[in-house]
Amino acid sequence: MIKSILLIGLGGGIGSIARYFCQKWFADNFQGAFPWGTFAVNITGCFLIGIIFALSERTTLLTPQVRLLLITGLCGGFTTFSTFAFENMNMLRGGDISYVLFYTLASVILGIAAVFAGIGLIKLL
Repeated sequence: MIKSILLIGLGGGIGSIARYFCQKWFADNFQGAFPWGTFAVNITGCFLIGIIFALSERTTLLTPQVRLLLITGLCGGFTTFSTFAFENMNMLRGGDISYVLFYTLASVILGIAAVFAGIGLIKLL
């Protein structure tokens, strides 16, 4: 258990640092209202989790510990959107289309509402 936590923490730290530099690069090079850095991080993270997942299905090179480091740690630290997309892909593969629709819509709508609620709460205090 401790080894797993350390692997996830190591990967998460690396992923978070990579996200920071990626978003900083986009902010420095692309001005405007659209959040290009976050968009790029989300799409790149999804691509990476797809590669790692496919490799883990195809070969035994990626042990469960390496998968924790790369998927849960690195990709999770880089962007949780990749995990969101991966979970939706798993539900689609299982034929759970209604869950995909609910999860996607509820996550986006409730996520935005939760941000507003958090801001509103602090304004009240």
